Amino acid sequence: MSPDELVYLGILAASIPVGFLFRYLSPPVKQGASLLLGLSIAIATCHIHTLHSLVTVIGTWIIIKSSWRHAPALSLTWTFLYLLFFRLVTWFGLPPPTPFANAIQLLLTLKMVSLANEVHSFHTEKKKDVSSFAKSPVIGGLSQEPSLYDILSYSYCYAGIMTGPFFRFQTYIDWLRQPSPQVLPGWVPCLQRLKLVPVYGALFLAVNSVFPLAYVRTEEFLDQNFFFRLFYMIAVFFVFRMRFYAAWCGAEAGCISAGLGCYPEKALSKPGGGPTVNYSPDPTAEEKYDFKTIQNIDCYNTDFCVKVRHGMRYWNMTVQWWLHHYIYPNAPFKAYALRAGWTMFISAYWHGLHVGYYLSFLTIPLCIAAESAMEASVRAKLGPLGQNIFDWVHWFLKMRAYDYMCMGFVLLKASDTINYWMSIYFIIHIIAVCCIIVGRALKVGEREERRGHKEKKREGEKIENVKTGEKTD
Repeated sequence: MSPDELVYLGILAASIPVGFLFRYLSPPVKQGASLLLGLSIAIATCHIHTLHSLVTVIGTWIIIKSSWRHAPALSLTWTFLYLLFFRLVTWFGLPPPTPFANAIQLLLTLKMVSLANEVHSFHTEKKKDVSSFAKSPVIGGLSQEPSLYDILSYSYCYAGIMTGPFFRFQTYIDWLRQPSPQVLPGWVPCLQRLKLVPVYGALFLAVNSVFPLAYVRTEEFLDQNFFFRLFYMIAVFFVFRMRFYAAWCGAEAGCISAGLGCYPEKALSKPGGGPTVNYSPDPTAEEKYDFKTIQNIDCYNTDFCVKVRHGMRYWNMTVQWWLHHYIYPNAPFKAYALRAGWTMFISAYWHGLHVGYYLSFLTIPLCIAAESAMEASVRAKLGPLGQNIFDWVHWFLKMRAYDYMCMGFVLLKASDTINYWMSIYFIIHIIAVCCIIVGRALKVGEREERRGHKEKKREGEKIENVKTGEKTD
């Protein structure tokens, strides 16, 4: 593990016991302490680059104060343009940002865009003189416009400050104002989330030592046989998953220990978004609670869901909610495939400027189109047993598609990604294109068959009418 990874691991481990202490603080003290701790972490790990996040926050506050009507669009433009400057600072003779500064900047971008949308909803409902609970698509609208201190506190809240999970400003306010945080569940869900982290960590270290990513870039790797090269992407994606499973489960445990994102089960909370129905915040003895609001990964369903589109839902779940609510609905296209492509392009840009991100993310719409074509033309016509077999084949191909796309995500450079994909003959792209062609051909054949049946039916009716006329004569 690199020194940066060890530092991150230490911060993550320390945040869990610290979280339990926050349950005993009053709302003002909790707000100030979480800001102080988060800002201290940022300064200690980002140094001078902490200024980038401060500029982003203050810029968003100015946008909200000056034009709440256009705040959603302006905040998205501002934060994404600043991301570009942040990534190109070396062009201006400035030192490159640390990995920690990059992580904080990415999460802050999500928070600022979400905050601008929340403030816009607040003013819109206030102007209509209608309760935000009645109209807001996500239950629990703001009761007042946040101050600069509130925005800074939300931005630098220590919980999930580097790798998430993302949570809305309203979730943060609900955390500060919890009536009796000490009685909310803590140890049991926290340990439940942590129980497999040692397993994920051990598997990450073990498999990574046997299948190092750097080997893919060597000439020796390209001399290996096709099946070895193909298998290597399976190992690389396994290492990738174990790394993030351990990190995200640990980050969730840090939020759980503090009580952040704890809502009654009947609130039907969504990852990232929070409650979707009205609920009572006062805890009762028989009330059951969950932490779905800050759930960022569903490890089981990530591995065993059948479809490519479903795999995205269970991975980085809070960010998927953000994309679904703030990017997908505003896509400049109407067709699903184009809207999905636009969303994946924005997601790739958010991750970085490396071409590998774009090659990977923009392969997803192709895979979704392929699975949709085969489901409509093949699976829909099969019986229960046939559909079961189809689903197992579909799951196998889904995992190989993610293995394939992961290589672009980790190799980053266009040359490295294309060289690897070329070494396995662009196999997933070819399979996806073939599935689309076969699916459409079967659809055309089905239409021709239906048209033929209709023509035969008409001919039969004509003959029947002629025969009936002859009998009458």
